[in-house]
Amino acid sequence: MATQGAATASKALNPAFNPKTVHFWAPVLKWGLVIAGISDFYRPVEDLSVNQNAALTATGLIWTRWCLIIKPKNYPLAAVNFFLGTVGAVQLSRIFLHHRKLRQQATLVLSKIPPNAS
Repeated sequence: MATQGAATASKALNPAFNPKTVHFWAPVLKWGLVIAGISDFYRPVEDLSVNQNAALTATGLIWTRWCLIIKPKNYPLAAVNFFLGTVGAVQLSRIFLHHRKLRQQATLVLSKIPPNAS
């Protein structure tokens, strides 16, 4: 009985999510990536990297799922990874829309050139 009480007290004093563990610091520090991604919303689309944002999206989505499978479940890390994936997906959609607009403009310009123009 005393051993069980000591184990319960130890668990209460040292939870899985506290500043002494990686379960606390991983999500806290990873918010920096999310903030950096959000600050890129103000950058011109031409300066954005498809590879970088694809990596952020994939990392965010994969690790969100993983944080919900592991024990103990790390909901704060899952939340930050979800937002990381979302920020990357938003940036990828900006890049995609920009490239689509450029293709449409190029098609419009080419359609206005007469076929006999040399």
